[in-house]
Amino acid sequence: MGAGPAGLAAGMYAARSGLKTLILEEKMAGGTTADAPIVENYPGFSKISGGELAEKMVLQCRQLGVTIHELESATELIIEENDRIVKTNKTTYTSKAILLATGSHYKEIGVNGEKKFKGRGVSYCGVCDGPLFKGKRVLVVGGGNTSATTTLYLSGIVSEVFVVHRREAFRAERALVEDIQSKKNVTIFWDTEIQEIIGNTVVNQVIIVNKKTNESKQLKIDAVFVQIGEAPNNQIVQNTGINLNTKGHIITDSFQRTNIPGIYAAGDLTNHPVKQIGTAVGQGITAALEAYSYIKQPYYRK
Repeated sequence: MGAGPAGLAAGMYAARSGLKTLILEEKMAGGTTADAPIVENYPGFSKISGGELAEKMVLQCRQLGVTIHELESATELIIEENDRIVKTNKTTYTSKAILLATGSHYKEIGVNGEKKFKGRGVSYCGVCDGPLFKGKRVLVVGGGNTSATTTLYLSGIVSEVFVVHRREAFRAERALVEDIQSKKNVTIFWDTEIQEIIGNTVVNQVIIVNKKTNESKQLKIDAVFVQIGEAPNNQIVQNTGINLNTKGHIITDSFQRTNIPGIYAAGDLTNHPVKQIGTAVGQGITAALEAYSYIKQPYYRK
């Protein structure tokens, strides 16, 4: 379940191992990787768009014989003694092993005006909506890698980028931070949070507040890009007995096994501390090989 990097990598290895393999994806194959404007830390590519990287993975997966069903949502997971059953919005599938790789969704900041102007100036995807604001003024919220890559991407499209970060330093990789600091049309507000998003039919300004000085400021902007991280898409495992941590991530061992035999998890949905494309791919590969051993029993580890 899930056609992001973890699911696609698992699909490749499962198919190469001779397993009949189906990937279900409720949206379009590629996952949130496809939303990344620039990927500079994936081995083999010094710089590539997330969309292009995702497209290459999907193509390779299909060439190996993996069946990918897009726009098909898993609605229920049923665990029986010998079978693992998935119900979707279209049909029901029975399998011997399942990999949960449903990824995550964008977090919201939870301020006044955010929901009201979603899709009308409030966005969670820079590469999707950035071109709509060519030559305009935009604001990016966040201080991690996602925020940094979005800021860099937007700085080449819009006239001015404001970055609001609640801490006094970025958490992003040093190379990304140095790139941001070299951009003349980027202004950073440290120790600052958005208080309210304001507009008429669309966003036209925000109120920001410095947490240390309590000074508030109004900025005239045309869009707010919220880039503060993601939360796991764990709805399908609710009430199944699969163990989750306090943040809702699936707990796995080093072989990507959950506490239920024949159920595996990989990628951003898991409790792995590093949420990167490379780690998701590695987890997907591990899960696929372990699923093969579970089904075929050549070296199954109990």
